[in-house]
Amino acid sequence: MLSDKIKSLLQEVATLEAHDAQELESLRIKYLSKKGIVNELMGEFRSVAPEQKREIGMLLNELKTALQERINTLRATLATAEDDLSDLDLTRTPYPIRLGTRHPLTIVKNEIIDIFSRLGFAMADGPEVEDDWHVFGSMNFADDHPARDMQDTFFVEQHPDIVLRTHTSSVQSRVMEKTQPPIRVICPGRVYRNEAISARAHCFFHQVEGLYVDKDVSFTDLKQVLLTFAREMFGADTKIRLRPSYFPFTEPSAEMDISCNICGGKGCGFCKHTGWVEILGCGMVDPNVLEANGIDSSIYKGYAFGMGVERITNLKYQVKDLRMFSENDVRFLDEFMAAN
Repeated sequence: MLSDKIKSLLQEVATLEAHDAQELESLRIKYLSKKGIVNELMGEFRSVAPEQKREIGMLLNELKTALQERINTLRATLATAEDDLSDLDLTRTPYPIRLGTRHPLTIVKNEIIDIFSRLGFAMADGPEVEDDWHVFGSMNFADDHPARDMQDTFFVEQHPDIVLRTHTSSVQSRVMEKTQPPIRVICPGRVYRNEAISARAHCFFHQVEGLYVDKDVSFTDLKQVLLTFAREMFGADTKIRLRPSYFPFTEPSAEMDISCNICGGKGCGFCKHTGWVEILGCGMVDPNVLEANGIDSSIYKGYAFGMGVERITNLKYQVKDLRMFSENDVRFLDEFMAAN
């Protein structure tokens, strides 16, 4: 009978549940839509005997009201659950996004900066696109020096010459122009040279150069600073040696080697069985450089040094191919996660 069917549905209403908006909409369509159960019962109601219409009509209205109230209750419950953010940690890192790590060159550059900062050096910076004077002229480069040729340097403009800096010595020049001694700075940055890309050379790389200008500065001061740096970077047992060399901006000039940190100076394939590995160039600042940058060379002296960050990183982590630093190969970069 129709009345029994309605009473059964009334009992069913109290047990209706919905865990999300989609399930709730399915319940509404099942019971209250145009093709729902309530509308079907209305169709059957037309054929009910007149004496039963009053009773069954009241049951139908009760069922429809109960269904609407139950669906509204479920809707309110779902809305409350969505608004309850008490268990949400807004400081949590989004998942499953991987956290990045610092590049090996950045790790080593920061370590170099930290060592020299503890030795009293301040950090200085300058433009990568630079004029000829700050890159070459102020650094005592002759007009016919090979570095000024287009096969060695990237020229942006000519007459006047604007180039991509070939070394961070240009930053030293800018510091000396604006600052009177004592000057004690390091100049980290990217530099560019017109070279064929290979395992041992690249058209761009990174340098850290240092400059100290004051009264009574000696080569002994330079040697002690570089020895301290080498031992901080490569270990307390590291030895250094200085070999005579030539740079336009220093006189006397030297190249510094360290005892091979792989074989301990005994000789191996990495150091070509010499026990020594070159890491930087250095020397006393040429008086012509001081004068060109507005510093009286009769009163002040200075020393300078410069190293390639890639070179130091090669020695520290035994990376044999320079190209790996700029290829963004995640497999290579993941090997340095422990160093971060």
